[in-house]
Amino acid sequence: MDNTVTCAWIEDLTWPEVEARLPGDAVVVLPVGAIAKEHGPHLPMKTDWLLARELAGRVGAALPVLIAPVIAFGYYPAFRHWPGSQHLGPETFTALVHDIITGLIAQGARHIAIVNTGVSTEPVLQVVTRELYESTGLRIPVANISRMGSTAAHLMEHDIDGHADEEETSMMLVIAPELVRLDRARRDDGNMRDAPATVFRQPSAFRNDPDGGIDHSATGARGDPSLATPEKGEAALAAMADDLISGLMALFPEQLSSENQT
Repeated sequence: MDNTVTCAWIEDLTWPEVEARLPGDAVVVLPVGAIAKEHGPHLPMKTDWLLARELAGRVGAALPVLIAPVIAFGYYPAFRHWPGSQHLGPETFTALVHDIITGLIAQGARHIAIVNTGVSTEPVLQVVTRELYESTGLRIPVANISRMGSTAAHLMEHDIDGHADEEETSMMLVIAPELVRLDRARRDDGNMRDAPATVFRQPSAFRNDPDGGIDHSATGARGDPSLATPEKGEAALAAMADDLISGLMALFPEQLSSENQT
């Protein structure tokens, strides 16, 4: 009888099956990705959600993790002006993530890692995980997409990126090509080339307003998605997945070792 532990999505299990795996050495991957956030005229609202599931699934294909349901709503203030986009305030998003994680902890989880496909969610997740460390003693690492996949970055041709761009569109051509309206993709640098290069970071949003300074985006995208190809997308996804897999193995070597999976 093969008792090897494999990856599983919590949403696909029954409660006795979760009970058998969640306490103890199980490593829980908690993806974060918006299901209702504009991605220009060429990508669907659920792009980040699909990307979060894809990355988590690639991790699960290599490691025996438990994957929690994707946190599909979050702190995305830059996009709330576009039809269909949904946004939670920082306090609401903080409470949501806190309650989900403390629920997992109450059910026995002791090894949790977050895979975050957003950018504006980064500082909020940093605060949440820090506060949880203070209150529970558990270190919950966060992998942010802004730091993943650097080994494939040289494949991208356009020098301005940011949102629904060449890289993100390329990845979607792999994940869900039937949802990509590539004929609608066009270059949109907004006013970013006019922004001064300084050590300061300014808050910004995406607005279809030519007088909006660095906020201006006529399409809701930033970059040149017309340069996207499936080959670039697969390279980016593979590089990101490799970063996640190696990171989890380094953080949870005992829990994810082959000797511990039988």
